[in-house]
Amino acid sequence: MTIDSTPRVTTNERAPAVRRWPARVTYLAALWSLAYGVLGLVWTFGGGGFPFGVGDREAELSLLAGLTPQAGGPVVAAAGLGGALVAVLMARGRGPRPLLLGFAVVMAVGLAVVIPDYRVLMLVAYAPILLVALPFGLLPIDPALALAWPRINLLIVTAGGILWGVAALAYRRRTAGACVSCGRRDTLAHHHWTTPQAARRWGFWAVHVAALVPEIYGVTRYAWALGIPLGMDAQTHAEGAESGLWLVGAFLGVLGTLGAILTIGLNRPWSEIWPRWVPWLRGRRVPTMFPVIFAGIVSVVVMSAGLMFWWQTLRTGFDWANWAMAGPQLLWPLWGLALAVAAYGYYLRTRGTCRTCGRS
Repeated sequence: MTIDSTPRVTTNERAPAVRRWPARVTYLAALWSLAYGVLGLVWTFGGGGFPFGVGDREAELSLLAGLTPQAGGPVVAAAGLGGALVAVLMARGRGPRPLLLGFAVVMAVGLAVVIPDYRVLMLVAYAPILLVALPFGLLPIDPALALAWPRINLLIVTAGGILWGVAALAYRRRTAGACVSCGRRDTLAHHHWTTPQAARRWGFWAVHVAALVPEIYGVTRYAWALGIPLGMDAQTHAEGAESGLWLVGAFLGVLGTLGAILTIGLNRPWSEIWPRWVPWLRGRRVPTMFPVIFAGIVSVVVMSAGLMFWWQTLRTGFDWANWAMAGPQLLWPLWGLALAVAAYGYYLRTRGTCRTCGRS
């Protein structure tokens, strides 16, 4: 057993905000769950606005297709109100640790990955298009559908899942005797793979996989915008070209390419020090959590979108005549997983000495 001999900062010397953030984020998860649980009660007793199943015009895209308020409302109410209670117990350090941690993980994965679909990614990716095209009536889809309540609800559900994920991480660190800020503990012998050198090795492969997948998607969308029916029949391509849909697809391809470049940056010096072309920040150190949080959120959204395409393919079969319509998206779960691993590798390489506990 190897004991880290680095001088420690005592609990009394730690910044109060750092000490309190695990409880704060867990109480936020409790508040979110309570609010959504109340919505579940409203839907159970006949209130309007049920955003799943029969209340969703695009329900065929969801795992919850066909769900009714009578069946879904009580489940939402029980999960929300029960989640609020569990989160309060987590914040106060009460209750059986395995059960509470397991519940938090299930809530995080279910809300952030399983329930949402690709519409969350569309909301995030289409935001620049909406801001520019909507005032001029140039949006190729119905604005009422683009910003419909079921879509906004999925964004809220995803945010709740991410909140539960952070709460689970905070609770695990607190109950394992680890630093709440960096997650390090005194015993480091079984953590050799978390050293900066090891993280650079396995992070290299994760970075390149996460950069390759969106480029496969982008190539098909660029081809369609240039009039090349790559991976689809001529009639389908002509219909999309007439409506301007392929120009939107090319825009998404550009976003994917920019994302790939930023992902490659996780292995480059300019992801640690702001480059010269960044005004006011050039030469300063990039905050470690800035790329980590951004990449983490993107990985969650991409993962949920990719799983939706897998569920759709398993249900309806794969259209080989138009393989490029969904084929690249079937790789998105791999993209999301690789991006999350790449972000974690970047975190391990750049976190340095913890200001809270002094471990390095």
